[in-house]
Amino acid sequence: MSRMSLDCPNSLPGIPLSVLSVPMENKYKCQQCLQVLRRPVQAQCGHRFCLHCFKQLTSSGPKPCEACRQEEIYEEPVSILNSNEAFPDNAAGREIASLPARCLNQGCNWTGSIKEYETRHEGCCEFERIQCEACQTSILCTEKDRHNERECGARTVICKYCKMTFTFKDIKAHDEICLKFPLHCKDCGKKKIPREKFSDHSRICIKSKSTCPFSEVGCKSVIENGKLSDHEHSSTMEHLHLLLPMVLSVARAHAEAPDPGEWQEDSGLGLYRAPEEGVTTGAGTAASAQSVDLEKKVNALENIVCVLNREVERSSVTLEAFSHQHRLDQEKIENLSNKVRQLERTLTMRDLQLSETEQLVRELQFCTYDGIFVWKISDFSRRRQDAVAGRTPAMFSPAFYSSKYGYKMCLRLYLNGDGTGRGTHLSLFFVVMRGKCDALLKWPFSQKVTLMLLDQNNREHIIDAFRPDITSTSFQRPISEMNIASGCPLFCPLAKLAGKSPYLRDDTIFIKAIVDLTGL
Repeated sequence: MSRMSLDCPNSLPGIPLSVLSVPMENKYKCQQCLQVLRRPVQAQCGHRFCLHCFKQLTSSGPKPCEACRQEEIYEEPVSILNSNEAFPDNAAGREIASLPARCLNQGCNWTGSIKEYETRHEGCCEFERIQCEACQTSILCTEKDRHNERECGARTVICKYCKMTFTFKDIKAHDEICLKFPLHCKDCGKKKIPREKFSDHSRICIKSKSTCPFSEVGCKSVIENGKLSDHEHSSTMEHLHLLLPMVLSVARAHAEAPDPGEWQEDSGLGLYRAPEEGVTTGAGTAASAQSVDLEKKVNALENIVCVLNREVERSSVTLEAFSHQHRLDQEKIENLSNKVRQLERTLTMRDLQLSETEQLVRELQFCTYDGIFVWKISDFSRRRQDAVAGRTPAMFSPAFYSSKYGYKMCLRLYLNGDGTGRGTHLSLFFVVMRGKCDALLKWPFSQKVTLMLLDQNNREHIIDAFRPDITSTSFQRPISEMNIASGCPLFCPLAKLAGKSPYLRDDTIFIKAIVDLTGL
């Protein structure tokens, strides 16, 4: 009796009892899971188990059969469950496979046999509900892909701006802080400004509004950055009127300074008395005049410095704007260069795919699967001139097959001859090519091959035939795209194609190859 191999990693527990459309007999019940036997195994005591259940029972070594104990027939060593003594119960498996079954999923009306349920319906029912591993929601099996892609709240999504990965429920919160998130400048109307660059834009935006520099003395104007200079020029008198009270208050404070002769406090020397009146009257008058002139000069210089400071600030802002624009232009150029390189790579791949597709279409257009191939060669004169000049000495035919899954072959033609036939004959060779089903074929290739140059009057064809030399590498199983060609270097004298040759009409010849399929 053959013993069972338990090396089956994908085994499942028993089939639910409710799947059966008829009452179940006890002989079809697993003694462990108490469900309908799936891949039944019979222990040496005679009790049956599912393969999955038996593997679990004996995974840590032989175990006593609880069913034998319950039936009070326990007897060692027969009632010991051992994987080395169990065997597949194929008879019970066939009986169970034929039992009528139905689908348990709500809304499904499927009925059939247990075998059909296991092989065709179980796990494939469109009404079966499963639990999403991410959000734990119960969904229909057929809606799993749509749920994972569009509905699952815990699905992984990529921020389309910064390319970082988040769960769907967190993506909206991320948009509020994403440095690459595009913002809209309400002042100038510019869109798609990354959040990380928006502060820079606000500083240089000519439409952005800010308060007047004289707001501290009472100017309430809010001006666009680009019009600040115009405002300063047009509102000079207004700004001077606003400055006048401040200047007067400073002057009053100066006038209310302590009179000469009063006690004053010195930080380093304590109290001291100012000079008496009349002592230095002449010197004081001169010093006062000098002080007024000096104050005027200081005021003039301060005004000049203010103007220069504004010009410097304006130049700095302009320079910063140019620098920022230069960085943006460099980034744009780099992005465009990357896109161009990517498009070039894509175009190269498309050209390669197109070339492969065209080659496949050409092969399929002329391909045959019965071992018989007719090769039409037009523009014979031009092609032969190319062969004589050495530009295209040889040409290959499209591939043809001995059957749908048989040998792959083609012909190789030298229009100015090859080897001993160079310059005097057409040389025609047979080539065995590497096919997709070579592993299923008999090697070496040993079928008879007949090559023909067709008389277009259907009178006298030029025919040559040969049987392959099975010791030649030309007929062994190909290890490269094609084997070395083998055939007839003296296939047809070129003289037979001169003048009004029946083999050459309308600058076209026809070559036919027939592979004998006997024994295949």
